[in-house]
Parts: sequence; C-alpha cells; structure tokens
Amino acid sequence: QVRLVESGGGLVQAGGSLRVSCAASGRTFNRAAMGWFRQAPGKEREFVAVISWNRNTAYSESVKGRFTISRDNAKNTVWLQMNSLKPEDTAVYYCAASATYRSSSYVDYDYWGQGTQVTVSS
Repeated sequence: QVRLVESGGGLVQAGGSLRVSCAASGRTFNRAAMGWFRQAPGKEREFVAVISWNRNTAYSESVKGRFTISRDNAKNTVWLQMNSLKPEDTAVYYCAASATYRSSSYVDYDYWGQGTQVTVSS
C-alpha cells in the first residue's frame, strides 16, 4: 500500500517556475515507478513524466526540456520541477505510483494522490 500527498501547486506567471512535491508512505515506494499526470478542465488526464526506481526518466513531448522529475528514496519524495511555464500547463497535477517500470499509461498506476492545482497566467 502506498499513500501519496502532493504539495507545492499555485499560481505563477507565464515563463515562471514552480516545483511540486509528492510525499509517499509505504514500504514499496523504493521499488515503484513514480509518475506525474495532469488534467485540465474538460480534458482527459495526460502523462507528464515518470521516474523509475533506478531514476530512469521519460517525459511527454509537451514538457520535455522544461520539466524535470526527480526522486529521493531515502525521503520517500518525488519532485516535478517546472520551468518556462505556459498557460497550457494549467491543470491539476497528480502524483502516482506504479509497479510497472517507467510506464506512461495511467492504467498501469495503482496509487494516486489527491492532486495539486497549478495555474499559469498569461
């Protein structure tokens, strides 16, 4: 069992930066792939980034080069550093845990946080 709690969302101007965090509890965290997904109003949930247990990463094309995912297994924490933010990045950002190595599909994720709102103003 893994419990996930996101924090760090907020309002930022276009071009700015924000870092969201995900604190995890549970003994399986160190072996789980951790992903970030987002969902904007009226849109489907979409993959943003994933980091495997051994820190292998993957990103969606829309955020590649702007966002960085990282993790600290000793702290049971995952971060998503978001730079050069755009209004289209506005969404609720969800942290999720998966037993599947570095999956970008939400169906592979068993545990989800409650989400944190990120709003980018133009």
